[in-house]
Amino acid sequence: MADADGYLIVGAVQKPHGIKGELFLKVETDHPDLVFAAGKVLLLGDARGRPDGGQLTLERVRPFKGGVLAKVAEHSGRDDSIDALRGRSLLIPADEAQPLAEDETFVHQLIGLRVVSAGEVLGRVTEVYEAPAGWYLGVQREGLKELLVPFVRELVRRVDPAAGEVEVELPAGLAEL
Repeated sequence: MADADGYLIVGAVQKPHGIKGELFLKVETDHPDLVFAAGKVLLLGDARGRPDGGQLTLERVRPFKGGVLAKVAEHSGRDDSIDALRGRSLLIPADEAQPLAEDETFVHQLIGLRVVSAGEVLGRVTEVYEAPAGWYLGVQREGLKELLVPFVRELVRRVDPAAGEVEVELPAGLAEL
């Protein structure tokens, strides 16, 4: 996710781990080996991807329970300052991100796009959900409940952030749910 200032959320601080200044970090990037590498500086930010002061310099990183454990230069032990990091987003400047492949898009680029099916506007993407079965677009429709559209090639025909549009081909009955 990114905000207008050009930062991408690449993870979040879940909680301190142990007594030597390690943090358990949630990974929110397709390139964890590049982003969570020793020597990398990550900015601290809010949940919307805005830097709000501070940074973490990664000294050591290792995989741990679906995320990573990181020893950071700014903290050498367990104290109130490391506990206060819980829930903070980890950011990088957007220009440091790996370039996207032709058929890829950043999740934050999907928010706000019109969703069109057979020439008809269904609504706007207001949320992108990650579930065990894959990604879903949360489409807000006027006067109707949110529509969840699986973000798969079989249904999503075109994503055009520049035009502000996602074109989908929905199976019969999905839009009526």
